[in-house]
Amino acid sequence: MKAALEKIEPVFGNSFTIRQFTDSNQKPFWHFHPEYEIVYISNGRGKRHIGDHISYYDDGDLIFLGPNLPHFAFTEELFEEHIEIVVQMKADFLGRDFFDRPEMSAIRQAFERSEQGLTFCGDTKKRIGERLTRMMEMNNFDRLLELLSVLQDIATSKEYNILNVGNYAMEVGAQDHVRMETVYAYVQENFQTEVSLDEVANRVSMTVPAFCRYFKKLTRKTFTEFVNEIRVAHACRQLGQEHLSIAEVSFESGFNNLSHFNKQFRQITGVSPREYRKSLKKVVS
Repeated sequence: MKAALEKIEPVFGNSFTIRQFTDSNQKPFWHFHPEYEIVYISNGRGKRHIGDHISYYDDGDLIFLGPNLPHFAFTEELFEEHIEIVVQMKADFLGRDFFDRPEMSAIRQAFERSEQGLTFCGDTKKRIGERLTRMMEMNNFDRLLELLSVLQDIATSKEYNILNVGNYAMEVGAQDHVRMETVYAYVQENFQTEVSLDEVANRVSMTVPAFCRYFKKLTRKTFTEFVNEIRVAHACRQLGQEHLSIAEVSFESGFNNLSHFNKQFRQITGVSPREYRKSLKKVVS
């Protein structure tokens, strides 16, 4: 599916943008932009959907994305009270050759790694999150100096995982993005009951065989796999509700068969629903 080009312009007197959000009710928006992006989410469970990669976070997140990686909002399914801070900057936001200086070598390498998508954990996530939060109160000059320091902190951290979403950006264009928004909105509205392949194909004015080929070519997964991932993402959040049995979570998430739910959940997350619930209890403890 094609993603929409998001145009990002720093406000007057700034070379990069930093914004803070507290509203989780974001509409589905499959987009990309030429800027590097740092996203900090203070707490709560949610989903990362970047290119053809889907994964989950349990206690907030710190994400660093390279340019032109298509993605959805990371807090779309996050309903807990939280803070989200987004920093966006072009590769040459401090001049065309600035990051070629020898003192910038670590940051330059971090920029290269970010093209695969990075997520940070442990002390790094907490420390960088606190620094980004304080940046919101700084004047423009101090904020710029702090960003360079934050980038160096990110660059030298070992507490990160690579999401392996590289090369997907090469397939993304600005045209035809309405199709992905239509598909995603339909699945979000119907995943708890019945998702009709005929209906979704009709909504994007394609035959079922043509839609299946189109979806598989551009997302590297079948439409059924995509729907199951959306359902499992919902189940991950529901498993945090102690009063719901695993069977109830299964049906609440759109799975009509408990055995099939268990199989899909393990296949997508690597653990069973019961093991996932136990891991949530450990975090709470």
